[in-house]
Amino acid sequence: MLKSLQIRNYVLIDSLDVSFPEGLVIITGQTGAGKSILLGALSLLLGDKADASAIASGADSCVVEAVFQVPGTDSVTRNLLQENDLDCEDGEIIVRRVVNQSGRSRSFINDSPVNLQILQGITGRLVDIHSQHQTLLLSDKSFQLSMLDHFAGNEKLLSECTAAFTEFKTLERKLDDARKRLAEIEDEREYNLARFQRLDDAHLQDDELEALESEQKQLANAEEIKQELCAVENLFNPSDPSLDSISVSSALKEAQKQLEKVSRFIPDAASLAQRVSSARAELEDVIDEVSDINSRTELSQDRLEAVEERLSLLYGLLKKYSAQSVAELIAQRDALSDTLFDSDALSHRVEELEASLASKQNEYDAIAASLAESRRNSSARFAEAIESSIHSLELEHAVFSVELSESAPSSTGRDAIRFLFSAAGSNPQDVARCASGGELSRLMLCLKAMMARFVSMPTLIFDEIDTGVSGSVADKMGRMICSMGRDMQVFAITHLPQVAAKGNAHYLVEKEYDVLGTKATSSVRQISGEDRVMEIARMLSGSTVTSAAVQNAKELLG
Repeated sequence: MLKSLQIRNYVLIDSLDVSFPEGLVIITGQTGAGKSILLGALSLLLGDKADASAIASGADSCVVEAVFQVPGTDSVTRNLLQENDLDCEDGEIIVRRVVNQSGRSRSFINDSPVNLQILQGITGRLVDIHSQHQTLLLSDKSFQLSMLDHFAGNEKLLSECTAAFTEFKTLERKLDDARKRLAEIEDEREYNLARFQRLDDAHLQDDELEALESEQKQLANAEEIKQELCAVENLFNPSDPSLDSISVSSALKEAQKQLEKVSRFIPDAASLAQRVSSARAELEDVIDEVSDINSRTELSQDRLEAVEERLSLLYGLLKKYSAQSVAELIAQRDALSDTLFDSDALSHRVEELEASLASKQNEYDAIAASLAESRRNSSARFAEAIESSIHSLELEHAVFSVELSESAPSSTGRDAIRFLFSAAGSNPQDVARCASGGELSRLMLCLKAMMARFVSMPTLIFDEIDTGVSGSVADKMGRMICSMGRDMQVFAITHLPQVAAKGNAHYLVEKEYDVLGTKATSSVRQISGEDRVMEIARMLSGSTVTSAAVQNAKELLG
C-alpha cells in the first residue's frame, strides 16, 4: 500500500507531504484545483516519461518520493527486490524520482539508484492507476485477453507460452539466417571451388617468390658470373705457366718466412709475420669460397625456363587475386577452403535447427492448446460473473459474453478474443461499438473489481471511473469501490458525492494564489467532520452551498 507521498517543485505543487491509511481513500476538489497534477506526479514516480516542463517555475529540479508497504504475502515483489539487491526486511520501500532541467531523471529505491525498467517492474506490482480514459482499454484485445487469463489463473501457462514463443521465434530467425547463408554459398560454390582449385594446384609456399627471383637473376647471368669468378681465381692462382709470376698465396708465404728471419734481429718483425700468416689464411678461405660458388653456378637453360615459368604463374596469380605477396594468396586459398567447408557445416546446422524448431513448435502448440482449453472452460463463468456485477449497477437487462476464435501464433497463444455487450439484452455487439460512456465506466469498474480479487495489487487508483453516471448508479458504484477497499487500498478521485461519501478517509485538493494573485499553488489536506460535510455539500450543490445540500451531505455520510 501507499503509506506516504512527498512532492517538491512539481508543476503547481511547491511542497507536499501527506500520509494515507488503508481502505478507501477519497480525493476531491474543484475542477482545475490540481487533482490531475497529483496523479501526474504519482505516475512520474511509477515510471512515466520524465519532462522538464513538470518542474515548477524557478526551481532547478522536482522530486517525487513515496513510501510503500510491501505485503508479506507478495513473494514476487520481494523476490524482484532481492534479485536487484534492494533491501526490504521491514516490508517498507522508499521510491524516489528526481527530474532536472535537462529533462533527464534519476530513480532510486531505498536510496539505491535503479534504471527505469527495474523501477517500472517493481512499482507496477504495487500500484495500478485507472485513468479517466482507460475505458478505451475495453477495445484493446490484449487487455481483454489478460482479464480472462487473470480470471482463469493462466499466469503459469502464459509465462510458459511466452518463453516457448520467444525461443521459437529465435530459432526461426537463426534458421532463416543459416538458410540464406547456405544459399549464398551454394550460389557461389562453383566459382569459389574453381578459385580454390587454381590456388591449391599452385602448391604455394611462403617466401618462394623471393627465392625464385634471386635464382632467376643468377641463371640469367650465369655465363657472365662464371667468367668473373674464373678471373678472380686466376688472379690468386695464375694457371698460365708461361707467365713470370707466382700466386698471391705463395708470395705471402715467402714474405712470412723473410719476416720471421728478420725477427731475430728486430722483434717487431715477428708480429708482422703473424699478421701476414693471418692474411694468408683469410685469403685462402676467400679463394675456396670463390671456387665453390663458381662450381655451383649452373649454365642451365632448362632450369632458367622452369624458374621463369614458375615466376610467371605466381605473378599471374598475384594479379588475378589482387594480392601483394604469396602469403596473401595462401590466406585467400585457406579462406576459400573454409567457405567451401562451411557449406557442409551449414547444411548440418540447418538440419539441427529444423529439428529444434519442430520440437519447439510442438512444445508451443501444446502450451497454446492448454491455454485455449483453459480460456474456453473459463469464458462462460467469467462472462456470467461480469454480467452479474453489471446488473447490480442498474443495467438489469444487460448481457455480456466472451467470444474466442483462433488467431495467428503470438506470445499469448493462438486465441483472439472479443467482449460482446448489449445494455438492452439482445444482439450483443463488440463492446467498443455499442456501449455509452456511462456503460463503459460501469463495465470497466466491474472488470477492475474482478481483477482486484485475482491480482495481488496492494493499491488501486481510480481517476474518475464514475464519469458519465449519477444518482443511484453512482451510489452503487461507490459501494462497489468501497467493497474493494476492504481487501486493498483504493484511491478514488471523484466528482460524485455518492462515491466521495463512502471513503474511509477524504483528502481535498485546493488551489491557492499569492497576495498578488499571480502565482498559483496546489495543496492537499485530509478533511473530516464539518469540513468533509461542507465538501460533500459543495459537490451536491455547486458554488453556492445550500442548507439542503448540507443536510443531504450529512445523510450521505451517515
